[in-house]
Amino acid sequence: MLADTAEKIKRMEIRGAGRIARAAVNALEEYSSTLSARTLPEYLEKMNDAASLLAATRPTAVSLPNAIRSVMSALRLSYNGVEEAKAGFRERCQSFVTGSEQAVQRIAEIGSRHIRDGDVLLTHCNSEAALACIIEAKKAGKEISVFATEVRPRNQGHLTIKTLDRAGIPTSFIVDSAARYFMNEVDLVIVGADAVTVNGAVVNKIGTSQIALAASEARTRVMVAAETYKFAPKTILGEYIEIEERDPEEILPPAMIADLPNVRIRNPVFDVTPAHYVDLIVTEAGAIPPQMAYIIIRDILGWEIGEYSGALFSSNNEG
Repeated sequence: MLADTAEKIKRMEIRGAGRIARAAVNALEEYSSTLSARTLPEYLEKMNDAASLLAATRPTAVSLPNAIRSVMSALRLSYNGVEEAKAGFRERCQSFVTGSEQAVQRIAEIGSRHIRDGDVLLTHCNSEAALACIIEAKKAGKEISVFATEVRPRNQGHLTIKTLDRAGIPTSFIVDSAARYFMNEVDLVIVGADAVTVNGAVVNKIGTSQIALAASEARTRVMVAAETYKFAPKTILGEYIEIEERDPEEILPPAMIADLPNVRIRNPVFDVTPAHYVDLIVTEAGAIPPQMAYIIIRDILGWEIGEYSGALFSSNNEG
């Protein structure tokens, strides 16, 4: 399951920052439960290797390393043997997955309060948290409608419109480049995030920054829905979040690429939306202006910050 999950995350068969985080944690828990190790140091070494394998699959979505560090922190405790370590790790993994699912529901409850009856919304990509806010507003009896983008090149918008359709929400499906054309009809842009930096900038699916720019021009509000484990502690130290570029064959078929020797295809998956284009970030801990992102990192993720200069985890166990 471990290698299979890593490959599915890498190939984007598992998509969405929260889904990726939960899939990685579930894979680590399953790997731990079936791992044969005679000694505690051997078990810890193999677990660290497994965690490193998963963490390397998607460089931009900080939910992945944050989730891995969260559950691997259980292995910093002292254990009397392998089975006791496995039990402690299992408990931490189950707690993380449950907490992640509850976070989405809490975000939905908070975010839906910022959606007004009669609002026209626009969403980009296939954010579990953003869609949860929209669906919760619908459940609350608010009459809303949505513009949903296509999201080239992987067409995540197809998943979004299916979800909105099942929820009975009137939806207009548009190509990405039509977002500015329709922006004056939109009351609120709501998107998810793959990472939030210490200064409140939001890393999300490519095209988000252009939508936010168009929203700013039209004086349309922009709300980001993001679990706290999507905030990036490393940015406190001035480190940049790597923007992943994927295979050119996601853009054009190989035969066409071969016929264009002078053409270089660029396929960045994410872009960075500056904090001043974002009105509100909704987390399970509450709704904050982007300028308060540091508070989330300090007060909620602060216990992890010291780990970022070393390995995925360290252990107090000697054997």
